[in-house]
Amino acid sequence: MASPFLGELLGTMTLIVLGDGVVAGALLARSKGEGMGWIAITAGWAFAVVAGVFVATAAGSPDAHINPAVTLAAAVSTGNFAKLPVYVPAQMLGAFLGACIVWLHYRPHWAQTPDAGLKLACFCTGPAIRNAPANWTSEIIATFVLILTIAALVTHTADAAGSFPRGLAPYLVGMLVWGIGLSLGGTTGYAINPARDLGPRIAHAVLPIAGKGTSDWGYAVIPVGGPVVGAVLAGLFVRWLGI
Repeated sequence: MASPFLGELLGTMTLIVLGDGVVAGALLARSKGEGMGWIAITAGWAFAVVAGVFVATAAGSPDAHINPAVTLAAAVSTGNFAKLPVYVPAQMLGAFLGACIVWLHYRPHWAQTPDAGLKLACFCTGPAIRNAPANWTSEIIATFVLILTIAALVTHTADAAGSFPRGLAPYLVGMLVWGIGLSLGGTTGYAINPARDLGPRIAHAVLPIAGKGTSDWGYAVIPVGGPVVGAVLAGLFVRWLGI
């Protein structure tokens, strides 16, 4: 039953359930976590990454990318694009399903929350200041940092003298995502993952969320395109570095 497709699907679904879940807990009215703030949100996303990686691995994905940007960067850096048509659809579907689970879990709270913008933020990202060039730049930089550091982590978790155990890798990636959120996430909400933003945005558009308002499709290209550009640039840089 286990397979790379299933692993990426379930891993990404877990990522979104816990990641979008912490945002919903912080933003939705009458949640016990309402108002817990940015530190809690970034920490929740970090823990979501760790959980998602473990689930993806257990369900059959040895890479546990749970992010099309990571898959694309790996393809660019190695020249092997064979995993893209398997991993990316699984990641997108997993992200959509994860968002649906978050909607179901918090179902009574949507009607209690009057602000449509807060409801949308539980599913996908948005800019603090809407400025397309700056927003593109933020997503490209944050994704570049993500990919470059993951490449360094993978290098140092290889079975070689002086390396650290592979089992630490998910925790280190989680810490990395936490750091990116704290340091670089204040501008656009650090999508750094096309599936993380697009799958839940589609879920927001199709689910019967009370008073949900628009899904902000005018902005949607940036949290998808920015990470794609950042991934390609980082993949080329990693290939040039030889790591």
